[in-house]
Amino acid sequence: MNEQTARPVALVTGAGRGIGLETAIDLSRRGWRTHVVWRNSNREELEQRFPGRVHRGDITSEDDCRRIVAAVLEVDGRLDGVVHAVGEYMAGPLEGLGADDLRHMLESNTLSAFTLIRSVRAQLRTYRGACIFFGAAGVEGLRARGDAAAYIMAKTALLSLVRSVAKEEAPFGVRINMLSPGLVPHEHSSEDTKALAGSVPAGRPGRGADLAHAAVWLLSSEAEHVTGQNMDVAGGWML
Repeated sequence: MNEQTARPVALVTGAGRGIGLETAIDLSRRGWRTHVVWRNSNREELEQRFPGRVHRGDITSEDDCRRIVAAVLEVDGRLDGVVHAVGEYMAGPLEGLGADDLRHMLESNTLSAFTLIRSVRAQLRTYRGACIFFGAAGVEGLRARGDAAAYIMAKTALLSLVRSVAKEEAPFGVRINMLSPGLVPHEHSSEDTKALAGSVPAGRPGRGADLAHAAVWLLSSEAEHVTGQNMDVAGGWML
């Protein structure tokens, strides 16, 4: 095994922008052979950063997930870490939402995670790898959240999924964890996120790099005894 093939392989979904992109860049800088999945972003920019390791697909589709994992294996022959940064946001109380709105939140945030883990489970077992999902600060408290009720429902379901899969996979040496950001303003973030950014107890809103650094640690051997956990990376937001 040469130095190139000894480097671990990561797959980052939702890597076209925001936290997903920051995490993919950080992993690549630290020596991971990083594959990225995009749906609506500029492929040329991604190809410049991750040449030969850019894939387009819908993670709620089992066919797309299987195709993407097969492409990763064709290029690099293994898969050690997965970061799932897909999950759309919707503001507002339930009173103003319809069934299609709730269905969309569950599909984007929860079903996509379920579909992805089904596709990567075998490879992660082979290499005793790790998988990270992104939640939302405060979901542990099971509080009513009128500001984003459907979104928080979907993230709460995701936390239950993460812990169930973590228990199933622990005997195989696979670790499954969740990182929960607070307010992370960026070009595509919601207006309420931008408006509340000054309310974070730590004195500043979050940055994509804050989540990326935590994700890199959870994927590393330094966190080999950490599984089924949800870590808020939120500067005290929602405490």
